Amino acid sequence: PFSFYETIGGGSGASRGMNGASGIHTHMTNTLNTPIESLESEYPLRVRCYSIRRDTGGIGKWKGGDGIIREIEILADTSTISIQSERRTLQPWGLEGGANGKAGSNSIIYSGKIHPLQAKSTVFAPRGTVIRIETPGGGGFGPPPTREK
Repeated sequence: PFSFYETIGGGSGASRGMNGASGIHTHMTNTLNTPIESLESEYPLRVRCYSIRRDTGGIGKWKGGDGIIREIEILADTSTISIQSERRTLQPWGLEGGANGKAGSNSIIYSGKIHPLQAKSTVFAPRGTVIRIETPGGGGFGPPPTREK
């Protein structure tokens, strides 16, 4: 048996004079990225994808940061996966005319089929199951037509 807990960053919101950062922890600032090599060497898991979720930050004069995509394949015979996430229904809001960032999503991929998961979910996952987490982008700041190039 094993237990693994991870916080996954997302896009931070833009502010006056500054674009938001992509793939960053904005609220749990005492946590760091878990390196793929550490995860795969310590647990029966394989990281299939770890990337920036492009074009998820809200547009504006200053753009919100982009979220993250993280896919983890279960290599153990069986596992129970619990997800505690936010901003899966409501989008991170933009400010002063900036557009909202895109909401995140969670899904489980098993036997070639993608099944959406709720923001707060617990699922049974046999070997070969893939958990896909798409974190939200941050909101934009200021009206988009005035965005500086």
